[in-house]
Amino acid sequence: MSDNEIRPFLRWAGSKKQIVSQLEQFWQNGPRYVEPFAGSACLFFRLQPAKALLGDLNSELISTYRTVRDKVDSVHDVLSTYHNSVSHYRRIRSLPPSSLSMSERAARFIYLNRFCFNGLYRTNQRGEFNVPYGGKKSGELPTLAHLRDCARLLKRARLVTGSFERTLEFARVGDFVYMDPPFSVAARRVFKEYNASVFTDEDLRVLRSWMAKLASAGISFLVSYAQSDEAQYLADGFSSRKVMVRRHIAGAFSNRVRSEEMLISYDAR
Repeated sequence: MSDNEIRPFLRWAGSKKQIVSQLEQFWQNGPRYVEPFAGSACLFFRLQPAKALLGDLNSELISTYRTVRDKVDSVHDVLSTYHNSVSHYRRIRSLPPSSLSMSERAARFIYLNRFCFNGLYRTNQRGEFNVPYGGKKSGELPTLAHLRDCARLLKRARLVTGSFERTLEFARVGDFVYMDPPFSVAARRVFKEYNASVFTDEDLRVLRSWMAKLASAGISFLVSYAQSDEAQYLADGFSSRKVMVRRHIAGAFSNRVRSEEMLISYDAR
């Protein structure tokens, strides 16, 4: 990790920021870092790799990263006109993204992400963001200096919109791949911040096949997944260990619970 630590500028349900110091122990400082479920990209910002490939199925997320990378001052100019109140939140949420410039669209995404409930990303059947206001305790919007630091790191990354398979197709020998997929825990569907349809049992099987492909190709990887039968299925034949995390399953801190996360890895060295 660099002495000049840079925090992610986004919140994200299921983010591994609690255990990022444990995740970084698997980093091999190779030529490129690859992350196909980018989310808030907390490990990417922690490691500050010289080259990276970041992908995600969420096109608004990747578009925001791309716009912050390329037009950071313009994005902050828009953000500086926003304030934290339920009425303002609802007004910004009601804006159709297609009617906005790229900087306005990115600023809207960052603002809604900061002040929505628990950092969730959820849309209705019309594709409209519909997460309610999260209250006054969601922190502050990122400063210009913070966004500029993030933009500097994002300039090192190739950004891909699409499935995790599409991103993994670009993985090469020498890369380090970190995968933090949404959970598909059939017995529980425990994490209320996720829509159960986001990651299916079929996706789980495809992920497992990709883990085998990466290992066969001599590409190192790390997968983080909730302790479950599904995690055991992914871990079969690979190194694994468990760590404790706190699940944000409700708004009140007292309702958050500690549970186990499995870290599954393959070291090609």
